[in-house]
Amino acid sequence: MKKIFILLASAFLYTAASAQTTWTVDKAHSNVKFTVTHLLVSDVDGVFKNYDATITSSKPDFSDAKFQIVIQSASVSTDNDQRDKHISSPDFFDVTAYPTLTFTSTAITKTSDKHYKLTGNVTLHGVTKSATFDLWYRGTIVNPMSKADDAGFQLTGVIKRSDFNFGSKFPSAVVSDEVTIKANGEFGKAK
Repeated sequence: MKKIFILLASAFLYTAASAQTTWTVDKAHSNVKFTVTHLLVSDVDGVFKNYDATITSSKPDFSDAKFQIVIQSASVSTDNDQRDKHISSPDFFDVTAYPTLTFTSTAITKTSDKHYKLTGNVTLHGVTKSATFDLWYRGTIVNPMSKADDAGFQLTGVIKRSDFNFGSKFPSAVVSDEVTIKANGEFGKAK
């Protein structure tokens, strides 16, 4: 009888420990940014104002986490209306033909305490390519306002425009081929 109880208790604990938890982005405390170099001498920053992101994980250190990010391409802003209109056009984002940009993670590898390599599929301008980013898990706390768990992350990395046939009319001497990505995310545990 004791062995049966131990087996049942072990099975219950394993099931509870392996249950997936969903975390949703708190947009008031998060952002998705990018930087390109213009004419080889000046950096230009941009943000996306409309996006959704979720994380699913069964481990408290997020070492098995899966990330999903969907960005509305028409929400791009570089704080310059004329430039924003141009980069929304078919020359760049072509927001009518390609209304979303997505990232879906496929692997996560711990590199040191709270630091990971996050690999996934980036879909931009109708092209999907694998990319790897640095991910910093900044910790989990109990939010004093909501009394729920919040977790913080920072994702950084570089993609190339040419990999996605993005802005192909513009050589790298005009707009850098390398695009630096930086996203800060605060995620709340779904109830």
